[in-house]
Amino acid sequence: MKNKIVASPQTQDDANKIARATQKPGQTKEQTKLIAQGIEKGIALYKKEQKEKQRQADRARKKALKSKQATSGHDDASQPSVSETQAASPWPSRLPWILLVVSWLGFTLLIFK
Repeated sequence: MKNKIVASPQTQDDANKIARATQKPGQTKEQTKLIAQGIEKGIALYKKEQKEKQRQADRARKKALKSKQATSGHDDASQPSVSETQAASPWPSRLPWILLVVSWLGFTLLIFK
């Protein structure tokens, strides 16, 4: 069975406006109506294709999110937490303080020299 593309009233109005705007001198109303119907079908088909692309992108996004959650769930037991990592290596938390003290010492030496 062939699916009939049904256009919204707004799409029909847009198609009629475009058909009238591109109307040639001497063109009959029937010809303009046929052109408007063709434009209407084109717009409806375009919207249908865009909806399908959006659905596929949404499915792919959900699938990627689901697989990411599944892989992160398996890796939780094997990876140490942030607090364990900082406890093993104290330098990242002390480095800013050390740099601050060194910079203030440098400034005071420059000022009092």
